[in-house]
Amino acid sequence: MTKRVERPRVAPLGILLGRTNWNTDFAVERDFASYRINLQSASSEQAVFPAAAFLRFTDNTNLRLFDDNVTLEPEERRSFGPFPAVPGRRTNQVNVRVGAITMPGSIGFSYRVSVEGCD
Repeated sequence: MTKRVERPRVAPLGILLGRTNWNTDFAVERDFASYRINLQSASSEQAVFPAAAFLRFTDNTNLRLFDDNVTLEPEERRSFGPFPAVPGRRTNQVNVRVGAITMPGSIGFSYRVSVEGCD
């Protein structure tokens, strides 16, 4: 999936309004032994992407897999993981967030993101 980091809408008092496009959710329909997240720049110049990923479980809890500022050259791809499944918990979603209010320099850069379930 290709996306662009959008600017959040902010009210005059600095309060965030509405939703950003920073979160991408991938449904998990069966059990996997591990998960790998792929992030690739789709921009024409070097960019820093504030990125984080989470496993979400059927009991409405989650586990943060990573949270990092990822510097990528044009078309450069970085893979994270494999991250093992959590024994005794059913993963129903992998969430990848790219963008952060603390990193306004990432606004406007494009990227591709995908998730692989591995047996």
